Amino acid sequence: MAEIKTERLDGYRRLIEIARDLASTLDLDILLERIVRAAAEVSGSEAASILLYDNLTQQLYFQVATNLDEPTMRGVIVPLDGSIAGWIVLNRKSVRITNAQDDPRFFGIVDQMSGRPTHSLIGVPLITKNKVVGVLEALNKERGKFTEGDESLLSVLGAQAAVAIENARLFQQSDLISEFVHELRTPLASLSTATYLLLRPEMAREQQEQIINNIHSETLRLNSLASSFLDLARLESGRVQFRKTLFNVSDLLFECKDIMNSKAEEEKIQIKIESADDLPTFEADRDKIKQVVLNLLSNAIKYNRPGGSVTLSAGASEKEVCISVQDTGVGIPEEAVPHLFEKFYRVRETEGKVAGTGLGLSICKQIVQGHGGRMEVKSKLGAGTSFCFFLPRSGKTMLRQ
Repeated sequence: MAEIKTERLDGYRRLIEIARDLASTLDLDILLERIVRAAAEVSGSEAASILLYDNLTQQLYFQVATNLDEPTMRGVIVPLDGSIAGWIVLNRKSVRITNAQDDPRFFGIVDQMSGRPTHSLIGVPLITKNKVVGVLEALNKERGKFTEGDESLLSVLGAQAAVAIENARLFQQSDLISEFVHELRTPLASLSTATYLLLRPEMAREQQEQIINNIHSETLRLNSLASSFLDLARLESGRVQFRKTLFNVSDLLFECKDIMNSKAEEEKIQIKIESADDLPTFEADRDKIKQVVLNLLSNAIKYNRPGGSVTLSAGASEKEVCISVQDTGVGIPEEAVPHLFEKFYRVRETEGKVAGTGLGLSICKQIVQGHGGRMEVKSKLGAGTSFCFFLPRSGKTMLRQ
């Protein structure tokens, strides 16, 4: 009994240290990783996971787990009815289960996806300001069974985690919204000036038509900006679920070429494809990878020179698939390269010449990283730019429910 009390006291001391760490972290991804590692540690479990709850859509989705090798599991929707985590959200109560497989609420599909069975489980609701933000689970006790003390420690950690998650979300949202509002000012100012000029009686018909065309152009830009902003917000919050299928990468490249051919022909730019003959069938979210390729291809055409070319290529190693888009365009200044994937960033030398939202590359990076991959860029002024992204060919997951 004295030993149990000592272990519990050590656990609470550790929670104090963890609380300081969580309070100082405003990056949501880093924060969630620290929470699940701490949950596994204080409960003595094999793994831990966090599912976040979206109050607006009333959806519960998987976000992060320890030892997760399969990042595309992020965003997987877990039903509120017919899952242990869903029961915790709806009832706002903790659960401690010795054999999860025998529990009628157990959501077995996740075990099938992970390939690792869940045995024992503790789940606690993450609640702050009377609002459920998610569920924290500890899975498979390493020695013996989960105890009331384990549940108590995890509940305290869950209370700390809920506050930290909400603070990080608010910081993330305010940061993104402030950037978005800043970007809105320019097109809104243009629209305000244009409508004022249209009301002037001395405006000639030709001038009016030009202003109307400008209004149309700025409206399209605002629409594109809003759509891109929503895409990025969903990706950054982890609410986008990647739907993996098997597909042929070469076929995807030819499909993207066909879509962009008319735009390339307008600029007298040739699109070429170089793909290895023995390229394997690849598993990923085809629509999202297509979105990345189309964005890079569109940029390669926009920032090219008349009579130039764009080369789409793909290759594979034992561990990853590489897709690259290389152009013969104007190139990117060396000092601008490190900033290319920042939200709303536009290269100063081309900002006024080429229309864009400054969000496309940020979205591409989020999609690639969501697949566990990485992006690289090489550029030389006057000689062109090459964007490459690398995606793992396979991976295992440590997801639980």
